[in-house]
Amino acid sequence: MTRLRRGVPRERRPFGPFLVPSFRGAGSRGARGASGRARLLVMALVVALVATIMVGRLVQLQIVDGAKNARAAADINTRDVVVPAQRGRILAADGTVLVGNGSTTTLTISPQALARDDAPKVIARVASAIGRDPLSLLARTKACGTKGAAPSPVCFAGHPFEAVPIASDVEASAANALLERPEAYPGIAVRPTATRTYGSRGDSLAQVAGYLTAATADDTGVSSSGSGVPTLLGRTGVEKQYDAVLRGRDGKRSTAIGPDGTAQRQVADVPPVAGQDVVTSIRPDVQDAAAKALADGIAAARKRGQKAGSGSVVVLEADSGNVVAMTNQPTYDPSVWNGGVTQAEYDSLLDTRAGDPLTNRATSVAGPPASTFKVFSLFAAAQTGVDPNGSYSCPSSVMIGNRSYSNFESQAHGTIDIPKALEVSCDTVFYRWAYDAWVKAGGVKASTDAPDPYTSVAREFGYGARTGVDLPAEASGSLPDRATKRRGWEATKAASCRRAKSGYPEITDKDRASYLTQVAKENCTSGYVVRAGDAVNFAIGQGDVAATPMQVATSFAALATNGRVPTPRVAVATARSDGSARTALPTPEARTLSLDARMYARELEGLKRAVSTGTASEAFRGFDLDAHPVYGKTGTAEVYGKHATAWFASFGEAGVDGKRYVVVVRVDEGGEGGRTSAPIARSVWDALVGRSR
Repeated sequence: MTRLRRGVPRERRPFGPFLVPSFRGAGSRGARGASGRARLLVMALVVALVATIMVGRLVQLQIVDGAKNARAAADINTRDVVVPAQRGRILAADGTVLVGNGSTTTLTISPQALARDDAPKVIARVASAIGRDPLSLLARTKACGTKGAAPSPVCFAGHPFEAVPIASDVEASAANALLERPEAYPGIAVRPTATRTYGSRGDSLAQVAGYLTAATADDTGVSSSGSGVPTLLGRTGVEKQYDAVLRGRDGKRSTAIGPDGTAQRQVADVPPVAGQDVVTSIRPDVQDAAAKALADGIAAARKRGQKAGSGSVVVLEADSGNVVAMTNQPTYDPSVWNGGVTQAEYDSLLDTRAGDPLTNRATSVAGPPASTFKVFSLFAAAQTGVDPNGSYSCPSSVMIGNRSYSNFESQAHGTIDIPKALEVSCDTVFYRWAYDAWVKAGGVKASTDAPDPYTSVAREFGYGARTGVDLPAEASGSLPDRATKRRGWEATKAASCRRAKSGYPEITDKDRASYLTQVAKENCTSGYVVRAGDAVNFAIGQGDVAATPMQVATSFAALATNGRVPTPRVAVATARSDGSARTALPTPEARTLSLDARMYARELEGLKRAVSTGTASEAFRGFDLDAHPVYGKTGTAEVYGKHATAWFASFGEAGVDGKRYVVVVRVDEGGEGGRTSAPIARSVWDALVGRSR
């Protein structure tokens, strides 16, 4: 056996990350002492390093990240309950509550119960117990856009972990009966749902006030409450326009939860901030009168054989543009939205045969304004050299090109002045003026930038553009000129040419199909041309010009004030629900027009005579026009294949306050303006002057 020599290293023994040499022999004891001290030093360094790391980490957790970690711990160990904010009310000018707050009972089913195989059977039992359609309840459980889901907003648009509402406006006794039998109705719960109350004026203000539905995933900037209580948003009308003011801010109550799941203490309590009330300029007495007059007037027109399917009334303060009344027919009861509209109710609101009751026709539906437009064409005629004090022939018809254009009912009035032309609503006088201006501009060869005083004046009065009323979905109407006509032709030429070849075989009315085919042929080859017929129809508010009742009302406000074009407003202020503070909403600056003084004076005389002795005189028989002069113009818009649309636009001073008001009425397919719309306006004027009929 070979012996190792003294003093020669025999091996290296590991110690931690170091290799420590080991010696034997005479010097081994001293070496072992040195290596022991080295080990202790290394161990001390390691302990110090670990301690430093632990202290640093502790500092980071407690000081640097302390607030964040505390919040995280609270999230894990607390439960948050959202406290919904009370929505603000919508008030009339005198403080009357037009839209208030209430609550209803809603049945929900938990997502766990909904995931079970027997969920359809449970829902069917619920439907039977409360007298509802089981398929309708089941459709409400489907996420919006999925197969079998009810249409929005009836479908479910919440989060997967939220309870799903399946029935609203349930009798409390019926709901409680379900809760007493959880074995038969697993997962069924009851929750109160905030609703809106409308009082007696709900129907008349349905489109103006608007409605609410629950927030969906498509509503950006709105977070779900996560409490099973849906966030309600305004979808139309004042509810939508002023949603941010009305909605307020939800509160939150946080409670610490112990290991056993029981509540230990309240961690935080952020109270809700109630929404503010919105104060409107609506006068309840005038609103009621307008709604009743419109409904009665439409009923009377139908008895005379007119279709009279829909209509609107707009009443403005001429100087401020404040909306005093606005109502539409057909209308509906807005309380159907409370707790979620049923499928049957929603279908009826969308039924075109019902006349589209969801739409605010006063601001969103435009049509030819007919002879109410003549008052603006007169200012254009003055720019072309027509003498305001001249006399003009009013034959029964005139030839424009190769076509005859007639007065209404082909009545001739001889030689008349301008006030008389408005009093009897002579068309042929305006035809000649507009034709002469068209020829002067170049006729069919005129360039797209050729001057056109008729469209220019109408645009100054606000036609062809939104009025800026504080309601959503306002229509801009139509104000055709040479440039817009060419752009429209370029966009539709291909379709017109296809129709010129194919015709309209799907239309059973041969005369109608032939007419449309002829129009398509003209539009295919020269649809960009402003023809003589276009010009003369435009001058009397027919053809392609279209306006909403609100646009007509705003333009007549400019006549009432000698050139001030206001921006109409429904809301005038916000207020706290306790009445402790009221803040006026900003009022947009009115535009000011420079009207031809001589023509304006002749127009006022003509509009006054139209009411006292002209086309609207029968409607105003017995009204004290000496004490309360009313200036007005009837209009009867002819629409191919339909009954004529009846218009009446008016302004004047009323009441002890001396304010100037504008009243505009349109009844679609209502026949003559003087016979249908003027009597409706008369009833509104009675209310404005404080007189009952």
